[in-house]
Amino acid sequence: MNIQSSITVTSPLLPPLEEFTPCLEDIWKRKWLTNNGHYHQELEKALCEYLKVPYISLFTNGTLPLICALQAMRITGEVITTPYSFVATTHALWWNGIKPVFVDVDPLTGNMDPDKIEAAITPKTTAIMPVHVYGQPCDIERIQEIADTYGLKVIYDAAHAFGVEKDGISILNAGDMATLSFHATKVYNTIEGGALVCHDAQTKQRIDYIKNFGFANETTVVAPGINGKMDELRSAYGLLSLKYVDEAIEKRHQVAICYREALKDVRGIRYLDDSFGVKHNYSYFPIFVSEREYGMSRDALYEKMKSVGIYGRRYFYPLISTFSTYKGLESSRKENLPNAYKMADEVICLPMHHDLNQADIEKVLNSICIDYNKV
Repeated sequence: MNIQSSITVTSPLLPPLEEFTPCLEDIWKRKWLTNNGHYHQELEKALCEYLKVPYISLFTNGTLPLICALQAMRITGEVITTPYSFVATTHALWWNGIKPVFVDVDPLTGNMDPDKIEAAITPKTTAIMPVHVYGQPCDIERIQEIADTYGLKVIYDAAHAFGVEKDGISILNAGDMATLSFHATKVYNTIEGGALVCHDAQTKQRIDYIKNFGFANETTVVAPGINGKMDELRSAYGLLSLKYVDEAIEKRHQVAICYREALKDVRGIRYLDDSFGVKHNYSYFPIFVSEREYGMSRDALYEKMKSVGIYGRRYFYPLISTFSTYKGLESSRKENLPNAYKMADEVICLPMHHDLNQADIEKVLNSICIDYNKV
């Protein structure tokens, strides 16, 4: 298959090269490539303003903020989390010597089901780590209520939730901390990158120490830190990308409108609608394929799409709980996670990005609708 004629599940938001070149020339003149340089500081300020959050710390990828958040909050023992996510969510726990405890998800959203949390709490539980799946906000009020009742911390994996707001308030402000991914596949990217959102200057300072080997000054190391700093090139790239992200999100919105209109009467195909009061970022467009009603399995449709150059993604499949590192856990038993298994077995994320044109959209829809029972 010629990749040039293919329709990929995502496409990176690239700032104009002619705008990036002067930034590179300026970086060359400054000769300051990393360690909290000019562009790094400017991007943190710009993101705080854009995302409506008080403090943000940039990282070189989206996994390190999760690892460092757990370190900064001294989380130990067991953490309740979801099997329906990217593996980085749970790997961050493993790297901190923490036992993940999986609970099932809401069958409509894929987010952690608050009704399952309390039964999973043990004397060893110290925190809850939910995921805003596909950028859909979790039930942050109920999760916080449970956390407050049992004295637990809440760290949100908000990798998909760039710019998402509920009732005008950024969902990144929920919980004790939230982390973001700025990977090339995300709505907003710095090629590779990530960030950690926190609520006060003291915590921000601690995070900044941890991501720089634990150095508080030239000679003082206050913690066993790690090297997680974002460099100047990607910080400059991120500043430029921020100028274009709103336009890209609106283009994604229009793609979602087209998909929903065409698929609303296709039996056996379910998709996620916008939630009331939520400002979405349209990071993904998952559909869920009921083999019984649609007449074709998810995997058969996935392969059919690939055969005509349409590259969707079975995201998230398989569940984290099925991987060798975690499958032996009591909470990984299939009977404990029926909704998560069903979603993982039915999901395909359709191509969703700002570069899709009308012909691309129609080709994707024809691969799903033609030959089948569109009403």
